[in-house]
Amino acid sequence: MPHATQHADAAADPVTAELDSALRGGPFHVALRAAIAARGLPLQRVQHHLSRYGVKVGVTSLSYWQQGARRPQRPESLRAVRALEEILRLPDESLIRLLAEADDGHGGQGGPGGAAGARSAGRSYRSILRATGVLEQLLGELECPSDGGLHTLGHHERVRIGARRELLGRESQHIVRAHRDGVDRFVAVHHGDPGCAPDRMTVHALENCRAGRVRRHHGTGVLVAELLFDTRLRAGDTFLFRYGVEDGTGGACAEYVRGFGAAGGQYALQIRFDELAVPVRCHRFTQHSAAAPRGGHQDLPLSGRHRSVHLVEPRVRSGMVGIGWDWE
Repeated sequence: MPHATQHADAAADPVTAELDSALRGGPFHVALRAAIAARGLPLQRVQHHLSRYGVKVGVTSLSYWQQGARRPQRPESLRAVRALEEILRLPDESLIRLLAEADDGHGGQGGPGGAAGARSAGRSYRSILRATGVLEQLLGELECPSDGGLHTLGHHERVRIGARRELLGRESQHIVRAHRDGVDRFVAVHHGDPGCAPDRMTVHALENCRAGRVRRHHGTGVLVAELLFDTRLRAGDTFLFRYGVEDGTGGACAEYVRGFGAAGGQYALQIRFDELAVPVRCHRFTQHSAAAPRGGHQDLPLSGRHRSVHLVEPRVRSGMVGIGWDWE
């Protein structure tokens, strides 16, 4: 029955094309859903195959992963993702690397409930994956849930570059809304440049919050800090808070990147340069994941008097956005 065969082939092509596209650009949950659909496996069978690899994951968790409601984060979950790549006959690290796009920070719209942690200086996705494992460990020490219960409505970030071209520090103002009762904190993530010294970084609670526990990892330059609200939000409540991270310990910085695990509110980024370190040109860029090619390049004017450059995203999408610059 040639006609039936042609129909089946035609139906398979869009599925394969969707999988290829999702593996290239992410996000993780779309790629996972496309891979499971392409193999035609019900979640119960996926769970059975995982058990043969010695990995225990519930059908509910698998469903949440492919819906984007939760992300694999614990070491056991990351083992499951690597096993899924084999079970679903995917290229090595094709799913794991997609997790790096938001684990530059953490969680849905980053942090437990906010924009994902920032990184600066170009890093390979392998180095980001190493930091991802460290980040999970540090978040575990803070007993931080995968869903912090907050959605970001607005995030305005100011970054300062020093006279040695180093990232001196940054200040973030968040406007958030709780989507469950009892939320009383935000966990901020800072990823310093190569050569940085996390033990010399400091966190400052600037408005409507106070600093709680801080964890650092020297090998990857990751710093994780609790910001306590001193109030428990109810579902639907909004909250505004501001904090800063003083760094200044790394080498020359040539870009600043912010990752988002899901669509969210407005994001504004401003970079201000020291008068002794002014770049010759600046540009905006976007990236679907840490392993994906960069796009959306756009030259940005540098304010001569204030030595600053900025971008505004009215509504962020999953992926990464940043500002890069060229030194003389």
